[in-house]
Amino acid sequence: MSTMAVLSPTDETLETFADLHARLGGVPLDRILCHPAPGTATEADVLRYAEQEPRKRLCELVDGVLVEKAVGFYESLLAATLIRLLGNFLDVRDLGIVLGADATLRLSPGQVRIPDVSFIAWERFPNRELPAEPMPDLPPDLAVEVMSASNTRAEMARKLRDYFAAGVRLVWYVYPEQRTVHVYTSLPDVRVFQETDVLDGGVVLPGFQLTLQEWFARAGHRRG
Repeated sequence: MSTMAVLSPTDETLETFADLHARLGGVPLDRILCHPAPGTATEADVLRYAEQEPRKRLCELVDGVLVEKAVGFYESLLAATLIRLLGNFLDVRDLGIVLGADATLRLSPGQVRIPDVSFIAWERFPNRELPAEPMPDLPPDLAVEVMSASNTRAEMARKLRDYFAAGVRLVWYVYPEQRTVHVYTSLPDVRVFQETDVLDGGVVLPGFQLTLQEWFARAGHRRG
């Protein structure tokens, strides 16, 4: 397992913590961990925090910095509902596997992301053998992110760049408040799906279709 950190503590492009904060997409400061010191965190630290008692913390690794993943009750429910629907589809169309929001995936050395939902096609697994390591070097084919209150626009723009640079083929950004999904097939190519529209898996999940109205209805109504 690689433990290379992309950001050096002596990186001259970063003069202040404000510069670091901007590089991370302006995420709330309470999601940026100080231990280990920013720029020195490794993949081993991601796994250590995920197993640490009494409080386990899901953290992504961004340029050698641990950034706690934004979570929420309703956001988790939407993700879990999608996992169930994708799982039902994959029972019939055996195209690959679906993972939840505790699957740590190395996109590149020192860059670890944790999509809320991800699909990985069997083609990425020689002989359909799943990796033994807890953090495989494995970008998903589909990455789904359900937006939480603390997700910033700049943070998600950075994450989108990371996904496509690593070879992710399809990204869904889900906005619960607006009940919309932004579907990206590349960085510049995005289509906004409204509640009455039908999502489809495209070339990544051929045959999969889901109306947003059904998805949100299955997840239940949230108080305004």
